[in-house]
Amino acid sequence: MATMFRYPVFPHLQGRSVMAEPDYLDGDCDELIKPKKLINPVKNSRNHQDLHRELLMNQKRGLAPQNKPELQKVLEKRKREQVLKAQKEEMEAHKKRSDLEIELMKRQQKLEQLELEQQKIDEEQENTPEFVKMKSNLRRTKQETDGEERTT
Repeated sequence: MATMFRYPVFPHLQGRSVMAEPDYLDGDCDELIKPKKLINPVKNSRNHQDLHRELLMNQKRGLAPQNKPELQKVLEKRKREQVLKAQKEEMEAHKKRSDLEIELMKRQQKLEQLELEQQKIDEEQENTPEFVKMKSNLRRTKQETDGEERTT
């Protein structure tokens, strides 16, 4: 053990580890029951292994779990909308537009509104419980099969 002194502080411990070595490692005592490593039931469960594998794959791909608090989502959305609005106003102030450009801007705004509505719908579907999604899927398949029976 090297220290700031010129001589070792504990010369009798030099070259050995600080932990005491167990006696059963010598191998002369075959009568002793050697300890085994305890198994962790959580880590051995299939669900835990699947979840761990999925998290590792998502980390490799760069996909982090998107479980942000609702307040943080709303604040980010507001900030993003404010930035977009400021950019639009800045662009409008810098140049005059012709009739064609005005029509194109209107179409672009309509497309952006449709995109925002689609994002809202996606967020609502994302937040709905899975059993509601499955129920709607079952309804759709039932309606499709009823429609096929009526046509035949």
